Amino acid sequence: MEFPGLLDRFLTYVKIDTRSDENSGTFPSTITQLDFALMLKQELSGIGLSDATVNEHGYVFATLKSNQKEQPPVVALIAHLDTSPEVSGDGVNPLVHRDYDGGDILLSQDTGAILRVEESPDLKDKIGNTIITTDGTTLLGADDKAGVAEIISAIRYLTDHPELPRPHIRILFTPDEELGHGTEKLTIGEIAADIGYTVDGGTAGEIEDETFCADMVNIRVCGINVHPGKAKGKMVNAIKIASEILERFPKDSLSPETTEGQEGYIHPHFISGTVEEANITVLIRDFKEEGLKEKESFILSVVVEARGRHPKATIFFDIEKSYRNMKVVLDNYPDVIEKAEEAIRLSGLSPVRTAIRGGTDGARLSFMGLPTPNLFTGGHNFHSRHEWIALEDMEKATEVIVRLMGLWASAGPRKAAGVVS
Repeated sequence: MEFPGLLDRFLTYVKIDTRSDENSGTFPSTITQLDFALMLKQELSGIGLSDATVNEHGYVFATLKSNQKEQPPVVALIAHLDTSPEVSGDGVNPLVHRDYDGGDILLSQDTGAILRVEESPDLKDKIGNTIITTDGTTLLGADDKAGVAEIISAIRYLTDHPELPRPHIRILFTPDEELGHGTEKLTIGEIAADIGYTVDGGTAGEIEDETFCADMVNIRVCGINVHPGKAKGKMVNAIKIASEILERFPKDSLSPETTEGQEGYIHPHFISGTVEEANITVLIRDFKEEGLKEKESFILSVVVEARGRHPKATIFFDIEKSYRNMKVVLDNYPDVIEKAEEAIRLSGLSPVRTAIRGGTDGARLSFMGLPTPNLFTGGHNFHSRHEWIALEDMEKATEVIVRLMGLWASAGPRKAAGVVS
């Protein structure tokens, strides 16, 4: 299969700065996401999807109707509009490196930024490919502009080849996924599908059916501020107390920088403060809910100790629930995974079922009633100035989508709304 518009589509998308903003009070959190949504609506309408819309919350919806006599299950294809706010997405300058020779890639003569094979060993498998990077000053935005481009390219291919069998396909692009809010203003009724696939993964061939369980712990330390010249016996410094709490956290374990695979972590994510008040946000991750509770109990014990040492301070502890491991739901829908694996095989790749050390919109959607595993995009080094992707892997991701739709078209008639055949 050939997808001649895929590269240009992707290069156009990544130049649009759609970083989300965790300090925003709007939804979507940035106006550029809405601009991008409206652009995608026009593109989908141009392909021939007459019902393409953008709602007041910035969600993009569209439908490619089935060409089957009997209605198979309705499949949703999902990607997100925003890019990570942790790295600049302003002025993305995508560089296309054709016929990659297997060596380190110089990203910028001016800054000396280099994409090193030693740090990105998957490059070793891409000799002869077309590699897309940035100039080392911004992220690329393949997370998830690659997913958006692959879905639209697959839909374009299916409309250009009406002889290929397909189910009823619902397209959904969500805002603010990077903030964990991608499904916040969304209902299952709006999606109107029986199953879903997010196209938001990494290495070619992977299908992710498992995510972290996630919570957020908020700690607020209220001290007492007094003029420093007359503070003896009176001042209670909230900054120092917050520092003591963080000092008690493990240094050589239970952190993102010291864990991998199925290991969870405690991650101080944000801190701010004055003498009078200090705030700490801690991200808690584990593949099992019991693991979350253990880590939260540990942090609470640290807070209780701090309360004992500083009786004049007031220290608040609050747990904010985020998402849970979607495998709990997906294990009840084996066909959803098996068909994805078969589509990957039909595309000439070996399927690899893996877990996400993170989350996707699919985690929440699965618990909302829409079983939604995650398909690969081909991207690497997400949220980084060294982010890269191979065009050939994007083409494979697009082919997988097309073949997957064919498999669902032949799955037989849907049994009932929300029930997979």
